[in-house]
Amino acid sequence: MGSEGYLLIVYHTQSGNTEQLAAAVEEGARWVPQVKVSRLLAARVDSRMLRECSVLIVCSPEYFGYMAGAVKDFFDRTYEQTREFTIGKPYVVVISAGNDGTGALTSIERIVAGYRMRKVQEPIIHRGKITQDALARCRELGQTLAAGIDLGIY
Repeated sequence: MGSEGYLLIVYHTQSGNTEQLAAAVEEGARWVPQVKVSRLLAARVDSRMLRECSVLIVCSPEYFGYMAGAVKDFFDRTYEQTREFTIGKPYVVVISAGNDGTGALTSIERIVAGYRMRKVQEPIIHRGKITQDALARCRELGQTLAAGIDLGIY
């Protein structure tokens, strides 16, 4: 996949909640067929994928007030090889929270600041059981970002 027209959704899940949110983002993005969409577990994403994507969406559960360890590992594994390619790269965060989600969000935003990425949409933090409203918000996010890629905004 080239750097043009590529939406990368990186996620981790144990209970399945974050996977549902990430899948909804993917579903929304696929409404724009000109844009390539990849939804992958964080453990499977490498630095090439991060370098080549147009927009990164990080979907993480909140564990003990922090992001999932697999998401942190993704950042740790890719930083050195990608830091000069991620300057200004658009990103968005989606959190599935058992508490308030702010700790997970803060930790992710602190790391992407080191990559010097650019937040292009407000994060989605969903607390508790996954609802149809939460899924609809994620589908809308995916569709919006894919449309932005297609229009050359990202």
